[in-house]
Amino acid sequence: MKTKSDIVKDWITRYTGTSADAFGDWILLTNFQNYVEKFANRFNVDVKGIGGPMSSATNHDGLSIINFGIGSANAATIMDLLSAVNPKGVLFLGKCGGLKQSTEIGHFILPSAAIRGEGTGDDYFPKEVPALPSFKIHKYVSDKLHDQNLEYRTGVVYTTNRRVWEYDEDFKEYLKKVRVIGIDMETATIFVVGFANGIDRGALLLVSDTPMTPEGVKTSESDSKVTQKFVELQLDLGIEAMTHIGSEGEPIKHFTY
Repeated sequence: MKTKSDIVKDWITRYTGTSADAFGDWILLTNFQNYVEKFANRFNVDVKGIGGPMSSATNHDGLSIINFGIGSANAATIMDLLSAVNPKGVLFLGKCGGLKQSTEIGHFILPSAAIRGEGTGDDYFPKEVPALPSFKIHKYVSDKLHDQNLEYRTGVVYTTNRRVWEYDEDFKEYLKKVRVIGIDMETATIFVVGFANGIDRGALLLVSDTPMTPEGVKTSESDSKVTQKFVELQLDLGIEAMTHIGSEGEPIKHFTY
């Protein structure tokens, strides 16, 4: 257990219930257990890692899904652990708060970049290194959204380590100044740590609330409605995109890390 490779190869089984060589080439990431259960039910496969810190499932087409939990620290952990798998691509199916009038509940955001407000990425790169997705993954997901005539936005999202900030008027004024389109807790970390590990990555974010106004702050009731109405669609898009990108999409990498 002297090298990073030794550590992550051992730890990924303990964290996810799945060994490195049992994962598929393409990975979906989520914060929510119901995504994993829906995936497993659809493909009639087992959910691994129940009772542990993360859960996972893998279908017979080489696609896996992992619920890594919530927050930037967990996002960094799973992206480090996935270096043991060396997947061909990772897509995060997350939820975010919409910060513009043009981002309504139920819209999707394909972030062109993420501001590193979470701090976790600072352990991997200096602040000057931007948090960016892999363009080819986003291009392919964009094609799938367009094929289904679905509303989506592009733009910069802000990733924060603060879960409770909706009351903080100074912070909301700051978000207006930096002109971000959405806010979440994981995207920047996934992009930066993915880059550090040579993993191609993307994010398809579902706008689940509009927290810049008191009536737009997420509640248990509102989140339940969003889940019932939109989560199946988001999962469908992720499965469709990551199942076919290898055969239909353009090559992703054009350089060596």
